[in-house]
Amino acid sequence: MAPLVYIMAILGCGDDGATCSRERVAPVSYQSVAECQAAVPAMLARNTDLSYPVISAMCERGGAQIAESRPQTKPTAG
Repeated sequence: MAPLVYIMAILGCGDDGATCSRERVAPVSYQSVAECQAAVPAMLARNTDLSYPVISAMCERGGAQIAESRPQTKPTAG
């Protein structure tokens, strides 16, 4: 079983801040939600290139597989 980690989703939001979509996942995992939340201001400062009126972040529980996911390739026939 993978250890419990927290990941940070970077969200692009409309002017009202209520309608948001997940744009990125920070390339770092955290051991606690408090550690993740403490890193939010610095991570938001590094993601100001998104074209949204409001940029937000949300800490989520996730497994190591989510935090380290890589694209999978299809097996070749033959």
